[in-house]
Amino acid sequence: MLPLKLWTKIQIKTTLLFRNYSSSKVTGKWISVVGLEVHAQINTSSKLFSGASTLFGASPNSNVAYFDAALPGTLPVLNKQCVEMGLLTALALSCKVNEVSMFDRKHYFYSDLPAGYQITQQRFPLAQEGLLKFQVFNPSKHKIPYKKSSKLKQIQLEQDSGKSLHDEEAQRSLIDLNRAGIPLMELVFEPDLSDGEEAAALVKELILIFSKINTCSCKMEEGALRVDANISIHKKGEPLGIRTEVKNIGSIRGVANAVDFEIQRQVDLIESGGCVINETRSWDPLSSRTLPMRDKEVKQDYRFMPEPNLPPLRINIGKENIKGLINVEEIRENLPELPEITREKLKEKYNLPMDLIINLVNEEKLLKLFLDILSDKSLRKPKIVGNILCIELLTLVNKELITLDDRKFTAKNLGEIIDLIENGEINLVTARKVMEEIATGSPLSPVEIVDKSGLKQISDPKQLYLICKNTIERNPKIVLQYKSGKTKVFSALLGIIAKETQNKANMKIISDMLKDILDKDS
Repeated sequence: MLPLKLWTKIQIKTTLLFRNYSSSKVTGKWISVVGLEVHAQINTSSKLFSGASTLFGASPNSNVAYFDAALPGTLPVLNKQCVEMGLLTALALSCKVNEVSMFDRKHYFYSDLPAGYQITQQRFPLAQEGLLKFQVFNPSKHKIPYKKSSKLKQIQLEQDSGKSLHDEEAQRSLIDLNRAGIPLMELVFEPDLSDGEEAAALVKELILIFSKINTCSCKMEEGALRVDANISIHKKGEPLGIRTEVKNIGSIRGVANAVDFEIQRQVDLIESGGCVINETRSWDPLSSRTLPMRDKEVKQDYRFMPEPNLPPLRINIGKENIKGLINVEEIRENLPELPEITREKLKEKYNLPMDLIINLVNEEKLLKLFLDILSDKSLRKPKIVGNILCIELLTLVNKELITLDDRKFTAKNLGEIIDLIENGEINLVTARKVMEEIATGSPLSPVEIVDKSGLKQISDPKQLYLICKNTIERNPKIVLQYKSGKTKVFSALLGIIAKETQNKANMKIISDMLKDILDKDS
């Protein structure tokens, strides 16, 4: 799972990108269509067809079996665990598992593909007809999240190619075959997304699911998850436009940015009299633009043919065990609760706003804290608990004062802070001070910090009445402005009281009391 700080940076940078585009220009006149293909590395210790290690960061060509190097006479041996993880993923995405699937040879000639072909499942894949439901939320564009779903055409197993290393100084290229044969799941989605925000939200949801079922590490920086985006635009009532494909996008931010850039590029191109050509492009994160790689005007002939060294892959989709076959129902029993179900349960049980629910579900440690805090005392208000975790606690994370792996904050001390707020003993400003004290190393409990520092909220009506009267007497000009009809200055008086009482006055009582005194004296 991505670190929370990275999630926040992604959200901020993506928000900035959206502000740079004229959304009315795209959505008003043009309809954009986006479909994703996701390559996810299966989380196994050995490769798809050989026993070589999948360890990341090993010395070049140190994790290579004879088969990976395509030495004559070597044969593929299918990794059973890869099939099981592929099936688990298919079930998590509501796919129809095929009782029989086939492996194909896909021919193309790259220097890092020693055999001259890739073994994949193009024509008869492992599973088909899935559906992924997810939430789309970007505060800069939508006040509230909205639901979206994308149909999954198929999931297929395939092997990865090697990697070319280009040494510009020596003017030569070298080949590292460590990735050759790495097990992949290719997830082909239908073109039913409309922009980069939805594409990024889909990838985030996939990461949550993969992390939950542990079928992919989702470490995009290691190439464990790569995204290809197919993008086209057309006007309402017209056929779909010519699409371009943006290959190998390696970050969530990159997905959002690449898709939105490519949509805008196509709009600008057509409106300036040009035309979109069917081509493959790459995303350059440094220049924040897509760049041409190769055209697709002439369809490449991959000469697909059945893989002669692998028999049909048969799966037991019934309830009875069949010797030698993987049983789908047994795998289904291992499915954990998935993010969409968790979101629905949180909404139904606690009636939380969806933005809080999204934050809680996106980070498992936050969700556990939330549930633990509420299980301790059921009278605590779920929304207050959610706000303390998703706003106040994450603020400390983003300030790098803590990480969620620290043990500084527990369900016990966070629950104590929430009780102090709900009992009226401290306000939110004081709660932040207490949390900062704990984050910076204080060994005291929240109650001890409040008592020691004299941070208890002033809620005594008599004391608050005197504070209001003194403030009115010391600020006659502001009072006169208020009584002459400039009611906006009322917030200035509240600010003075908050400052003079070091944010310890109960501002809800103060607000009502101050207004009552001023209106009576008018």
